[in-house]
Amino acid sequence: MIKVLFICHGNICRSPMAEFVMKHITRKAHLEDKIYISSAATSTEELGNDIHYGTRQQLKQMSIPFEKRAARQVTRADYREYDYLIAMDENNLRNLKRIIGADSEGKVYKLLDFTSRKGRNIADPWYTGDFDQTYSDVAEGCAGLLEHLKSENLLS
Repeated sequence: MIKVLFICHGNICRSPMAEFVMKHITRKAHLEDKIYISSAATSTEELGNDIHYGTRQQLKQMSIPFEKRAARQVTRADYREYDYLIAMDENNLRNLKRIIGADSEGKVYKLLDFTSRKGRNIADPWYTGDFDQTYSDVAEGCAGLLEHLKSENLLS
């Protein structure tokens, strides 16, 4: 089983959005038994909090199922546990590397690295208020990630 951990600053907006979008598209592709998906924060600011209301609203609007959850912080052990640690932006990458240390196994990416917009950041809707744009970027990144996993024959 491939294990994917989506990471953002607080684990209430972008990373849980990516978690539930990815779970949704893997179910639709009948691959939910081949990919384990979760999310975490680089900060401690929102620990224990549920998904931001803007993210919940966006997921409902797109008919993507989600469940109540509690924000958690990424740990050094997550690096050993997960195959892919996927950050939403450059700040998340920098903070993630402070927590996990060096990416000696090449497991760390930004979500848009799996698209034609490699290297680009996904804006934080906590600050922009634009959950539509964040959703569009997250959906594109998750679709690209799923195609990457398929093309690498990691789901057989």
